[in-house]
Amino acid sequence: MGSKWAKVKLALGLNLCTYIPRTLDNDDEDDSSPSVSEPEKNSGAALISPATADIQRAPPATVPHGSKLSKSFSRSSKRTCSICLASMKRGDGHAIFTAECSHSFHFQCIVSNVKHGNQICPVCRAKWKEIPVHFLSLDTPLGRARINPVGWPQNNALTTVTHRPPVSRPTPNRHISPLFQAPEPAIFNDDEPVGQQVDSTDKSALHESSIDICDSRAVKIETFPEVPAVPRSIPTNNFSVLVHLKAPGSVSVQDPCRNEASLPKVSHTPRAPVDLVTVIDVSGSMAGTKLALLKRAMGFVIQNLGPSDRLAVIAFSSTARRLFPLQRMSETGRQQALQAVNSLVANGGTNIAEGLRKGAKIMEDRREKNPVASIILLSDGQDTYTVNNHGSSNQQQPNYKLLLPLSIHSGDSSGFKIPVHAFGFGVDHDASSMHSISEISGGTFSFIETEDIIQDAFAQCIGGLLSVVVKDLQVSIECLQTGVQLGSLKAGSYPNCLMSDGRMGSIDVGDLYADEERDFLVSINIPAESLSPETSLLKVKCVYVDPFTKQTVTLRSEELKIKRPEKVVQERVSIEVDRQQNRLRAAEAMAQARAAAEKGDLVGASSILENCRKLLAESVSAKSQERLCIALDAELKEMQERMASRHVYEASGRAYILSGLSSHSWQRATARGDSTDGSSLVQTYQTPSMVEMVTRSQATLLGSPSAQRFVRPVWSLASQPKPR
Repeated sequence: MGSKWAKVKLALGLNLCTYIPRTLDNDDEDDSSPSVSEPEKNSGAALISPATADIQRAPPATVPHGSKLSKSFSRSSKRTCSICLASMKRGDGHAIFTAECSHSFHFQCIVSNVKHGNQICPVCRAKWKEIPVHFLSLDTPLGRARINPVGWPQNNALTTVTHRPPVSRPTPNRHISPLFQAPEPAIFNDDEPVGQQVDSTDKSALHESSIDICDSRAVKIETFPEVPAVPRSIPTNNFSVLVHLKAPGSVSVQDPCRNEASLPKVSHTPRAPVDLVTVIDVSGSMAGTKLALLKRAMGFVIQNLGPSDRLAVIAFSSTARRLFPLQRMSETGRQQALQAVNSLVANGGTNIAEGLRKGAKIMEDRREKNPVASIILLSDGQDTYTVNNHGSSNQQQPNYKLLLPLSIHSGDSSGFKIPVHAFGFGVDHDASSMHSISEISGGTFSFIETEDIIQDAFAQCIGGLLSVVVKDLQVSIECLQTGVQLGSLKAGSYPNCLMSDGRMGSIDVGDLYADEERDFLVSINIPAESLSPETSLLKVKCVYVDPFTKQTVTLRSEELKIKRPEKVVQERVSIEVDRQQNRLRAAEAMAQARAAAEKGDLVGASSILENCRKLLAESVSAKSQERLCIALDAELKEMQERMASRHVYEASGRAYILSGLSSHSWQRATARGDSTDGSSLVQTYQTPSMVEMVTRSQATLLGSPSAQRFVRPVWSLASQPKPR
């Protein structure tokens, strides 16, 4: 009756809190297998392989009202275990457990799920009266069940259950809390060792990219003066110079899995492996569709991490719990991560500080470290345990620093080591606290306004994190000629400083993603010149670590000089400089409008944004129809519309503006509204790797076999045309 996407949305609306990607090799796997008859389903009969004995035959469960699955989803759940995502086929040596509600799972997977505390079906949310809580075979270690949703290597050496287990009848519990069953270690030093091997794709990329560092793997440095000449006899103050940096991009290599010479080359980016800790909100307000979509998004993240990347998950509500230690996303690691995420249920309050404390502790206590480390935080509510319980009642602005452990504050000179990329979910989250957390730590703040973009928002973020090609970038700017002095450095949120004599300045840029760009405006005071026809202004030096070669790279730009004629005809301002001046004007207007709106002056806030739009319209960039200028105008207009009333501002305006400020201050893409969509104008800082990951995310939601080529691990993904 409707499209496949409509069926997916219907299923998600019925609280189907599990991530089950459709796979090509599962589509036809069980079509020829004998199916369970309707009477058997209704009686709770267990579907088992010939190698196993009957497991359980229980009465039907009470399914929540309205929980009727679509036919396509039902067929998929019969062929695929909803917990480990592997196929279920008769005769393959696996015990298969069919629950009272007629949904089937691998026996080992459901035992693991129950051990996490779940007493409800991961598919339809029906409460079970009969659960396999005592069925675990001691001969079969957890985490060995087969997982092969996208053609990963299989492990068929599995132990099967061959006995008929007893029936357990637990006492019903209205508040299910699966997160807090097993004790945690005092020190989180049980992280899996970092990978020592480079996969075949990376080896190929290394061979092809063994070129001079100054060409293919170097940061590009360019400088642009405001105008090419100023009068010789007149001193010039506040002369603008743009320092433009661009990180190296992809390296084109032949896919080692393809032998056909006619096929196009694959775009690979040699990049640093990542230690990623996700801190996710599972409070009561996340129940239902929100948790379902969060699980789906986490499944996408897990599938797209490489075997050298490590992941840990913290789930928090009234308190916080580490679901599993920092592990490499090998086949076993992915399977365990998916099982843990799919076992989550929502209940309790919102203790963001405790979740971040556990996340930071994982980073602090780990024995080994990958070159890149980051925390992803998602919450749909307001912290009610930390901020509101400190300070006097007269304090106007809460101290959001209390939400962050001192270990991940970014106030020291060593730069940002553990940034927190915060995602505010829905209209009830505390945008001010989430923005402050990201700003203090050096991360970005994204506003997930509608539930259906959560996976795309995560995809955009990890698309960047999985493409870091520059580490710990330090930029220094030195004046060359006597009398030339730096007036100011406009670097957004990046730490920067000027020497007292104005002869040198520095900016701590940190990490850069592949193809990422940074623009900094420098204000210079130029003295009068008596004889020389030109003046040497400055030179830029960059020092950073190449995470692929582990080498420290030092680069210097050419000297920037301007002409000094006796008289100068009025010259047009450089469009490169004008573009960045517009960006800074817009960001300043956003900050001023937000301050006015917080005081209740929405009319004044809208007026500030309108005046900025008029200034932009008169600029050189606007007259040239420059894309950034058009995007800034569209963004400012959107912010005006979100200040139409106090209700609209509280619901979405504040979060939208704060996400925009975060994006412009770090010059890095954040999600807000439709900003991840390729047709959106508000995507100024998206890199090719981000676009590719978002495209892959959207393709996985299409449900068509042609889209499944995108559902492949990021470390071996071939370049594919975008789906139409």
